[in-house]
Amino acid sequence: MPNAPEPLPEALHAYMLGRVDLDALLARQDRLAYEVAGDSFGALILCDHPTGITIGREGSRRHVRPGPKELHAREWPLHWVGRGGGAMLHVPGQIACYPVLSLDRLKMTPAAFVAAMQQLVVEVVQAYDLPAEADARQPGVRIRGRRAAHLGLAIRNGVSTFGIILNVDPDLELFYNIHCDGDPLPMTSLQRETTSRVRIAEVRQRLLAKIAERFGFGRVSLFHELPMPGGRPVHHAITAAR
Repeated sequence: MPNAPEPLPEALHAYMLGRVDLDALLARQDRLAYEVAGDSFGALILCDHPTGITIGREGSRRHVRPGPKELHAREWPLHWVGRGGGAMLHVPGQIACYPVLSLDRLKMTPAAFVAAMQQLVVEVVQAYDLPAEADARQPGVRIRGRRAAHLGLAIRNGVSTFGIILNVDPDLELFYNIHCDGDPLPMTSLQRETTSRVRIAEVRQRLLAKIAERFGFGRVSLFHELPMPGGRPVHHAITAAR
């Protein structure tokens, strides 16, 4: 009998998006998590969000200096979310990276997955000749002592949700109002720490490549819109992961 064909490597469905409302993102993320739990693919959302604040399980309202009236005047919504980490300010100029992956298929514990995500962000930042290091106090990445990336993950039914916020070139003055993850120092960014021009599109591509490589996805399917309930959009392209 002829040998059975080898199964195709699992695909990573990568959603390369622009600005996405946080509530809409969370609803679609939950839908993707349900699909990933019962299928043989992983998903990754790369986007940014309008200005607003999320507070995770380790967060506190004390970490947000503006009061309700000031937040309303600034039009900064505040969301309490079921992820790890503390308060986080979401602003344009960041990359929001949401891996929706089955830890069972990856054969990883939650702690190992968080460590792997943290390390790959370190490697992405170090590619810009910056002295990035994993934050030993709270999952994240520091450059010269200041946090440049926040990791706030959740594992539900064996599937990862939420993810990474990486400051590429946001307005850093806004961070003086928020103690992100309880850190009294304001966050920094890749652009602040280097004299070279850092492009968000390039950093997004580096993150995508690192995640596909680190978690062994043999194919990457690119999408430019989130799936609607009950269906998936037609993919834009399929590329081999490197």
